[in-house]
Amino acid sequence: MLIRLKSDSRTSCQNQSRETLAKLERTAMTSDPTDKTPGLPLEDNGILAKTAGPTSGHHRLRPLLLIPLFMLTLFTGGVLGMYFQPPGLRAFFNTTGLQPGAGTQTPIAVAMQQVSTQEEIAVISEGDVVALGRIIPLGDIVSVATPSGAGDARIAELKVAIGDVVEKEEVLAVLDNLPQLQSAVLSAKASLRVRDATLAQTIASNQASLGEAQALLERSQATATAAQADLVRVTSLLERGITPRAEYDRSVAAADEAQRDVNRAIATLSRYAAGSETVQADIAVAEANQEASRAEVARATQDLERAYVRAPDAGTVLDIHVRAGERPPSDGIIDLGDTSQMTVEAEVYQTMIGRVTIGDPVTVSAEALKKDLTGTVSAIGLEIGRQSITSDDPASNTDARVVDVIVTLDAPSSELARNFTNLEAIVRIDAGRVE
Repeated sequence: MLIRLKSDSRTSCQNQSRETLAKLERTAMTSDPTDKTPGLPLEDNGILAKTAGPTSGHHRLRPLLLIPLFMLTLFTGGVLGMYFQPPGLRAFFNTTGLQPGAGTQTPIAVAMQQVSTQEEIAVISEGDVVALGRIIPLGDIVSVATPSGAGDARIAELKVAIGDVVEKEEVLAVLDNLPQLQSAVLSAKASLRVRDATLAQTIASNQASLGEAQALLERSQATATAAQADLVRVTSLLERGITPRAEYDRSVAAADEAQRDVNRAIATLSRYAAGSETVQADIAVAEANQEASRAEVARATQDLERAYVRAPDAGTVLDIHVRAGERPPSDGIIDLGDTSQMTVEAEVYQTMIGRVTIGDPVTVSAEALKKDLTGTVSAIGLEIGRQSITSDDPASNTDARVVDVIVTLDAPSSELARNFTNLEAIVRIDAGRVE
């Protein structure tokens, strides 16, 4: 009986342990995975905790999957709002005073009032044509460059300053190759003096030789005359038998020799006589050398101009792009313009140019001017070109086709605009109202 009671007691304890383990397993399966409360030790009653399985982690990844979905929704809403610009978004911008695209230099979305093209606002009212233009001197701006052939010469001295009024051919700057070119001129002039002296010496030598040949001819003729007279005398004596034959032969030989001397003297005289080929050749060579030296002087004198930068026309110095000691830039060193008469170069759209005629009154306005300028259309271009004057509006058309129209300002307006070269202005042409 005692043994049976002990066996029943052991069996009852084992059943209680199994029930306790089953309750713990059910509690672990239904508990929160994020619960950090340590589990109960399962080694009690002789049962190990390793019988409990690991907790699954897919429940922890569910919140992370919502982040990309949120970013995609935010991006899509921004694109749709920028594209459609609904009333709510416009009300927000009107309330805050912000403008679309104002935070960047290259906006992709701008305020709705800026979207209109320049072609749409080209005509303010019927008969008026509006275009962008720039104020320029009469004949535009001239960029004065260094002379051709100046090479790598640098600026030695600037003779003018900004604002100076210069005359045509006035020296604007001097290059550092001036001493070298001056030496070339001096050398060429010295060579010319040598050639001049050589020509004079050749002419004088020919004159002296001519005199000597003339004197020699006279002596030869005198000798020949005396020899001929002696031959006549000896011949007479020979005929009378007074003179031997040998004396006669000597007289004949002497007369013949004297005549040959005369002939040689005549030939020599003809060589140095004026108009002879020999004299002309000697003088021609000397004269050719003289002309070559004169050409060298002319070339060196012309090359000397490579050291000077001169004004091509009268005008005002608008800008200087170089200083003394610097190498001249390829696009010119000085900007020059005739500011005594100012004009405006307007770029009129090709669709509007047919309404513009010579003599149309024009009004020019700009923020920098105290008042509007007035003038008339004086020239209309014959070629369609690309637009070169653009506004600051990022939505403006920068590839429009335009025609250049020149507006000549009246005297008061020209005086007011003379200090505003290249100023961008708005040009309003009263088309079809020729004054």
